[in-house]
Amino acid sequence: MANRLAGSTSPYLRQHADNPVDWWEWTPEALAQAAERDVPILLSVGYAACHWCHVMAHGCFEDAEVAAAMNAGFVCIKVDREERPDIDAIYMAATQALTGAGGWPMTCFLTADGRPFFCGTYYPKDAFLNLLSAVTATWNERRDEVEQASTSIAAELRAMAARLPSDGPPVDESLCDAAVGTLLRTEDTAHGGFGGAPKFPPSALLEFLLRHYERTASRTALEAVVRAGTGMARGGIYDQLAGGFARYSVDNAWVVPHFEKMLYDNALLLRVYAHWARRTGDPLAIRVTAQTAQFLLEELSQDAMFISSLDADAAGQEGLTYVWTPEQLTEVLGAADGRWAAEVFGVTPDGTFEAGTSVLRLPVDPEDGPRVDRVRRELLAARSTRPQPGRDGKVVTAWNGLAITALTEAAVALDDPRLVGAAGECAGRLLELHLVDGRLRRASLGGRVGDSPAILEDYGALAAGLLSVYQFSGAQNLRDAALGLLDTALDHFADPESPGRWFDTADDAEALVVRPSDPLDGATPSGAALVTEALLTASLVAGSRAQRYGQAAVDALAAHGALLARAPRAAGHWLAVAEAYLRGPLQIAVACQGPDSALLAQARRLAPGGSVVVGGAAGSGELLVGRDRINGVDAAYVCRGPVCDLPVVSAAELAAALAVPSHPASV
Repeated sequence: MANRLAGSTSPYLRQHADNPVDWWEWTPEALAQAAERDVPILLSVGYAACHWCHVMAHGCFEDAEVAAAMNAGFVCIKVDREERPDIDAIYMAATQALTGAGGWPMTCFLTADGRPFFCGTYYPKDAFLNLLSAVTATWNERRDEVEQASTSIAAELRAMAARLPSDGPPVDESLCDAAVGTLLRTEDTAHGGFGGAPKFPPSALLEFLLRHYERTASRTALEAVVRAGTGMARGGIYDQLAGGFARYSVDNAWVVPHFEKMLYDNALLLRVYAHWARRTGDPLAIRVTAQTAQFLLEELSQDAMFISSLDADAAGQEGLTYVWTPEQLTEVLGAADGRWAAEVFGVTPDGTFEAGTSVLRLPVDPEDGPRVDRVRRELLAARSTRPQPGRDGKVVTAWNGLAITALTEAAVALDDPRLVGAAGECAGRLLELHLVDGRLRRASLGGRVGDSPAILEDYGALAAGLLSVYQFSGAQNLRDAALGLLDTALDHFADPESPGRWFDTADDAEALVVRPSDPLDGATPSGAALVTEALLTASLVAGSRAQRYGQAAVDALAAHGALLARAPRAAGHWLAVAEAYLRGPLQIAVACQGPDSALLAQARRLAPGGSVVVGGAAGSGELLVGRDRINGVDAAYVCRGPVCDLPVVSAAELAAALAVPSHPASV
């Protein structure tokens, strides 16, 4: 018989609907039940594509003996970290503080008012049963210790949230230059990227380095982007058959991925590869941009929006869909092509993964391009007959906002207007479904929007995405919607006692043990950095509200100067926004008769990352007021902040204007 999770809008929670565990969702009623029964809360947090979440589910939550112990001694609450990132953030901070590490599945024991007193991650059955027994005994026999520990931990969580340094340096060119130096000293120059295994795609840092290169012409910055971009694109973390990136590599050489594919990773990486392709014309960057965009449209698209992820597992086995042996290649391709494919894709008798299987890589591009294309198609067709990964069909607002921005930038790199069309359709559908009574919701499933309110990253990412489509289409409704989201963010998420600081949850959201406020980038950019990016863009197109948005962006950068200076590895998106700010920010308005203007297309290709580019008839937008074509010829107006150049009418003149170094600036 299904439990309470059967009607959830989270596919992850629905995966547990048939467990013998008497699961609750996180609700006031669940917390009240714990108080009424006088038992602790057992909080389990995970997500649909998580391999070890599945392992613990099979070993513990589907087991009658374990479920009986859970039901007898606890109110058991299951949370999807993607649907409730606010809850995940609080208890992950507690888990990391108590254990020195974190991850999913996350297992926490709480008092009825949400204070944690013991935290961990994955447990096999016997260890979990022992833990349940020990926690129950402690709760019943040494309650004073539980109260003391939970009170102390809650106080420390509140202190951690308020510990952001405020005495940072100005956000200026020297700060960004120094951040590049710090990053490059930690680069893995052999394989690309930063740090060791497990190695995650450093999307925000690569975008920052590209923007830094555009401002300074630093070859070392560009070379770091090329090393990381090449290493990932040629490694096993990239799907060499269908495109798309896995979440991370378990080794430091990008060979063996953790096979789940997340929308947010692919959106962020699509933006980076599109930028790299546009800036250098690198064939690898162009190919990966095209394939990743197609992966989003073919594998993750649903009802004009984009779903959250593809699972790491298929038929209960991690990576089953994706790995190959030499014999399997021969079976599909025949002897000659099978041997050739094994050499091209690095498939060996010993294997690079488990049980003699290999993840496909592409160390170099074969000279016979048509042959590799044909082999890809044949292998992909054969792969489609294998068990396929599960799909988390949940639509997350923030991640769709990231995808909207990435698709618009990929449209420029590939000269493919269809990608802008897909971005615009997604934007419209999100506003239709996720904007309820003027406030955003976090997620939907199957066209039904969930109850969880959006957090700061949802407002920032979607506003930035809407403004990116607006720059292409001139659609005032998208601009107006973006400004409305930013007004809500300023009214409900900004810290009224500390200009430039942000909370991740709204002032009228559910009160938790602590109000989350984390400006550091994680797997995705921080909400504060995302909303600052959107504010900076909005300050150029918002008319009478421009000053409010511009000042809020300046305040946010100034408030986080210490973070940018001291922890650049965790502030990549902030640094990318800072580079855009240091250029003025740069605005290019092209007075033209329509979207087919060659000068407008050139402006979009040449504009540094973070620039605002619009085109249209005189007066058709904020940046086109008083600006018209010159002597019947399209004209581009280039400004850096309030300082404008003379208009130019040719591609060569525009290229020269954009090559001029940005004016010094600081916050």
